[in-house]
Amino acid sequence: MYLVKLKKGKEKAVKQLHPWVFSGAIDHIKGKPENGEIVTVVDYQNEFLAYGFYNNQSRVAVRLLEWNSETEINEEWWRDRISKSVKARQELQENNNTNTYRLIFSEADFLPGLIVDKFADFLSVQILTSGIERLKPIILDQLQKLVNPKGIFDRSDASSRAHEGLDDSSGGILTGIQPPEFVDVLENGIRYQVNIADGQKSGFYCDQRDNRRLVAEHSKGKRVLDCFSYSGGFTLNALKNGALEVSSVDSSALALETLKKNIELNGFGQSKHREFQSDVNKQMRVFRESGEKFDIIILDPPKYAPSRSSLTKASRAYKDLNRTAMHLLESGGLLATFSCSGAVDISLFKQILAWAALDAHKEVQFIDQFSQPEDHPVRSSFPEGEYLKGLLCRVI
Repeated sequence: MYLVKLKKGKEKAVKQLHPWVFSGAIDHIKGKPENGEIVTVVDYQNEFLAYGFYNNQSRVAVRLLEWNSETEINEEWWRDRISKSVKARQELQENNNTNTYRLIFSEADFLPGLIVDKFADFLSVQILTSGIERLKPIILDQLQKLVNPKGIFDRSDASSRAHEGLDDSSGGILTGIQPPEFVDVLENGIRYQVNIADGQKSGFYCDQRDNRRLVAEHSKGKRVLDCFSYSGGFTLNALKNGALEVSSVDSSALALETLKKNIELNGFGQSKHREFQSDVNKQMRVFRESGEKFDIIILDPPKYAPSRSSLTKASRAYKDLNRTAMHLLESGGLLATFSCSGAVDISLFKQILAWAALDAHKEVQFIDQFSQPEDHPVRSSFPEGEYLKGLLCRVI
């Protein structure tokens, strides 16, 4: 097997079970492994550390898989890993109110570069590393045996694959039948029509499942503003919980059209709902100019900080967005605000909210904190897997 020898002092993270070895930590490589091949990682004294995928085009040169030298990384190992991930979601599989969730979450499930989401009878798969790409037949076969979906659809993100030297492969059926244009799914007892083929990312943001329900518990009799509403997760939960009125803002016409279908699908009716196809910041300024106020505002923006290098710019964007929202709240109103940027930790996010409140001449009380649900676990040795955080704030 190929050997990847680390520089002196670079073995600490590996011994602490962190799954990434950066290219700068490597002293030299014995042999010429192809991208995606398994290599043995050793320290500067040639002592075994771990096995992992190698890739010479990625900043993360080795993605670690196994720290036991006596374990062989073979087909049985891969099938067992997939089985353990699926079994860990057993409670969700038995939940009659939800049939859409994440089955496999990359490094968190010891399968770096593999993301699998379940949408009723279909699976959406993202294959993002060269090592996983090599194993595609085994992965698809095991998923078919364990879950028996009607079809498995490829939604691999092109930019992530490019970092690994992989071609764009998104947008095709991998096994089984082609999903319909809209797949009818259930989350928290609410029905959604999900566009697996053309929707954002894997087709639906199941990482907000618990948070939608928690925020909605405050919605009865309230005027709610759902910003970056997409297909209406927060909107539908608020309507279900008796909101007086919900206004949904999104720049995507397709998202808002899907949201309208979802409202009708659940029998909520359109009388308590308004929709605005617009840039969120622009629409909030329109609301402010017209003197409109809300009791609850939900901010669930896209990733503003894809890396630490963009942290300063992203912090300003988060601050401006939240400051504007604070001006639209009735005194004592609630702001449910989120960040899916892994580079923004909860301490920084609280500081950004404090800056926003200061600029808006408001006082903020943090009354609840949100994270990602159980099907998006965070390994203790891989804190980078904790990307979603949110705060419920009372704005005075």
